Amino acid sequence: MSDEESYELLGFDNVLLPVGDLDEAVGFYERAGFILGFRWDEGGLALLRVGGEMPGILLQLEETLGHRTPPWPSPHIWLEVPDARAAARKLAAAGIAPLDEVFQGATGWTVEIADPWGNVLGFTDYTKRAELGRRG
Repeated sequence: MSDEESYELLGFDNVLLPVGDLDEAVGFYERAGFILGFRWDEGGLALLRVGGEMPGILLQLEETLGHRTPPWPSPHIWLEVPDARAAARKLAAAGIAPLDEVFQGATGWTVEIADPWGNVLGFTDYTKRAELGRRG
């Protein structure tokens, strides 16, 4: 792309996740600690808030989509949390099993979950490299 044709990426708008049942999806994500920003049943959409940012995770109803589980290749969306190990405990208390044990990375800890339609979300912290995190 030439300089005349280039464009500037300003940030994320929303991340869209396909779900087979909007009621079930909203319930799952609320149990996982997300706050519902809005719901538009006629359009088959619900927005989950992510921190103080306006963009969020947009659940998009795909009525023909049934339950499925990983491990097929799929995008993994990681969200920053203050403490991923605490998040894992809260998720377990809400009946949401992790895909695997909490694991360490270069910046801290991460735990991943999958919704009933196989969308994978991770909760990661910067406890080992606080200066790189949002609170650093």
